[in-house]
Amino acid sequence: MFYSKSFIPTLKEDPADAELISHRFMVRAGMIRKLAAGIYNYLPLGMEVLRNVERIVREEMNRAGAIELVMPAIQPRELWEETGRWDVMGKELLRIKDRNDRNFCFGPTHEEVITDIVRHEIRSYRQLPINLYQIQTKFRDEIRPRFGLMRGREFIMKDAYSFDADEAGAEKSYRAMYDAYCRIFSRCGLRYRAVEADTGAIGGSFSHEFMVLADSGEDMVLSCKKCDYAANAELAEIAAPEAEPPSPDVSAMGDFKRVETPNMRTVEEVTGFLGVTPDLLIKTIVMLVDSKPVAALVRGDHEVNPIKVRNALGAGAVEMADAATVEDVTNAPVGFAGPHGLNIKIIADHAIRSMTDAVVGANAADAHMTGANIGRDFNVDIYADIRQAEAGDRCPRCNGTFDEYRGIEVGHVFMLGTKYSKAMNATFLDADGKDRPFIMGCYGIGIGRTAAAAVEQYHDEKGIIWPKLLTPFHVYILPVNVKNEEINEAATKMHDELEDAGFKVLLDDRNERAGVKFADADLLGIPIRITIGSKHLGQGNVELKERTSKDIEIVPLGDVLAEVRRFYTEDG
Repeated sequence: MFYSKSFIPTLKEDPADAELISHRFMVRAGMIRKLAAGIYNYLPLGMEVLRNVERIVREEMNRAGAIELVMPAIQPRELWEETGRWDVMGKELLRIKDRNDRNFCFGPTHEEVITDIVRHEIRSYRQLPINLYQIQTKFRDEIRPRFGLMRGREFIMKDAYSFDADEAGAEKSYRAMYDAYCRIFSRCGLRYRAVEADTGAIGGSFSHEFMVLADSGEDMVLSCKKCDYAANAELAEIAAPEAEPPSPDVSAMGDFKRVETPNMRTVEEVTGFLGVTPDLLIKTIVMLVDSKPVAALVRGDHEVNPIKVRNALGAGAVEMADAATVEDVTNAPVGFAGPHGLNIKIIADHAIRSMTDAVVGANAADAHMTGANIGRDFNVDIYADIRQAEAGDRCPRCNGTFDEYRGIEVGHVFMLGTKYSKAMNATFLDADGKDRPFIMGCYGIGIGRTAAAAVEQYHDEKGIIWPKLLTPFHVYILPVNVKNEEINEAATKMHDELEDAGFKVLLDDRNERAGVKFADADLLGIPIRITIGSKHLGQGNVELKERTSKDIEIVPLGDVLAEVRRFYTEDG
């Protein structure tokens, strides 16, 4: 490919709305352009990278036995009503009407559609298992689209769906997809962790997120130092106390007394005023659990985890109570709630068990209570792991401790079970001739997000550094002076030789200053740059530089192809 005949509109300046490295560099490198909030055009260079990701995904999906199809992006309301998700999805679901005033949505995912296909086409256990996948455009109307391809509204996703006759088969299908995902992200050259995660709106019994490790990641990943346990911070379990704390000595308890704390609502304000550390304060957080108020207790230096509260109570929905509800339940404004005297269920984190003489809200404005003790001053209905895990907490599997990483979610695998097949009456005949619901799994990969995550992980101050299998071109040929006939001839000959050998080559034949070309070469991130100038060409040599190296090699013209082959056949 000749640069002058390509479409690579690079920019010298960062886009004003770019917060992440990937957004900044992908715009500057002429890979993407914003059309509307969270909606991007993929320009030729960006499309090349996406196609490389898709090729790896297809190869590994096919290797794992999945079969490709394509489903419509526009889906009828009736299917979503069968599963109850038409209303549950809320405003993220883009609802549209056709000319006959019939309701449709732009699909954010395809569980309903694939289940509809299978319930009409698969009737016998002899046709199972089956795994169907597609690579297709989705739309989710994010409330705050940002970060370029990381959190867009329209995006390209690979979604696969497995159907099995029993739990054992479903778990085998799940493991096959899990292993395929590991191969995909390894081949993409990414450093990642597979972590246990919440199933969210998709539902199901368990799931794993595949997280690319990067400082810019939105998600916190906790990983055990001793074993292979890793989880998203939303789900990371904390080992429960090994033994019940000893019963407190009532005679040694301090008095439960009120202290005025005017306008002091936060942990920092209250503990600073009282001269105590945050681990001696109990936060009482009023939450709405399936629309009913519940008080969740965590230590002052910990944060409550609503997902853990939901799971511990077997609830469907959990959210923070609004100020009016808090005042109605506690008779006090937000910031002064305490667990004593409440007529609602109280759930407490395990760390609360051993606390004595704690500071709590007074359930009155501008006041707190000191000397609060469980059993004497308030009671707890349920103890559970309900706080956000953090580095240093104990692993629930081996009693090791957690390390903390930032991560970017690029893939998610779910064990759905019968959530959708039962709702949509999708059944098959088993060996005894009885109708049974399919056991399902679903498996998603963000194609554009994977490309963007690679940029977050591999870059320097000058631009992108593409992993070998994702790069839009293998070699960047940079003739220093295009007006020099000898240089041009050598560059064109090398371009043709490398392309004939199967490599994708970008020859920068622009009549630009060398400095502009070098800057663009670094920005685009192509793994090998070959510079052709009069100084070395006179001795039959060129300069070869790997994007990840500061060193420049002087290579004979006749050895360039062998050097490029060596580079692309080496591991790493």
